[in-house]
Amino acid sequence: MATRPICEPVELAPGTSVMAERIAIEANTGGLGRFMHFHDVAELVLFKRVTGTFIADGRRHELRDGAIVFVPSMHHHDFELGRGAMEWVLVQVDPYLVEKLGLRFSRLSRPFCAFPDATARTRIAVLADWLIEAASRRDRKIERIVELLILTAAEAELGGGSEVDGEAAHVERLLPALELLRTSPGQSISLRAAASQCRLSSAYFSRRFRQVFAMTFTDYARTYRLHLAARRLLGGGASISEIAYGVGFSSPAHFTARFRQRFGMTPREYRSSAGARDLAEGKEGE
Repeated sequence: MATRPICEPVELAPGTSVMAERIAIEANTGGLGRFMHFHDVAELVLFKRVTGTFIADGRRHELRDGAIVFVPSMHHHDFELGRGAMEWVLVQVDPYLVEKLGLRFSRLSRPFCAFPDATARTRIAVLADWLIEAASRRDRKIERIVELLILTAAEAELGGGSEVDGEAAHVERLLPALELLRTSPGQSISLRAAASQCRLSSAYFSRRFRQVFAMTFTDYARTYRLHLAARRLLGGGASISEIAYGVGFSSPAHFTARFRQRFGMTPREYRSSAGARDLAEGKEGE
């Protein structure tokens, strides 16, 4: 079971929709082990060289050179990487970009591991290099590059994987409660209702949730709602009050207090900082 919190919110700076970095592991590095986690951003991992496995949705996928892993926002997943030299590009994306494409690819609603053919791998390598360069220059074309990468991944041949039990099975039993939260973020979900969704007693659900996720269901729900609110602050014209009620907070004041506690600024300041960043980037591109 988890020995540390495995919800690792990745905070994209206001006005920033994509982060990308190249990661290299030296040949003499020991096995990196397994790290269960989930986060608010969607994640695309483009492996150039790799040994190990990817685990999500109760299935284990053997990774090999050229593999692509995609994980939607707030979906639990594990990596268990082996030994030796490895290299990959890690891309973390605001879920709103993924939602636009999700209308065309239902595959993007769940984690998957894919293995593109040689032609697609060449295309992906070029796009990855372009993406790294665009990220370093904060090029506004970065969203288009990410879209091309995600579309290419969604069209690649899927790895079937094999079923896993044990710890992953415990996570699977809790997923109905998380799915209820995703589909109804504005709904007040009691511990009893969450447990009932999973067909478990409240006491067993509460104990198992804390063991698996290293936090209570209430803490998880609050974290999820705050990050969903942050995306809505940047992605539309809804008022702060509308967003607060829409993600399940009892009042705008309560929402503002929790938001400041999580992000270090008020919702209004968060939205304003994004607008200032967009204006500055627009002037740089003139």
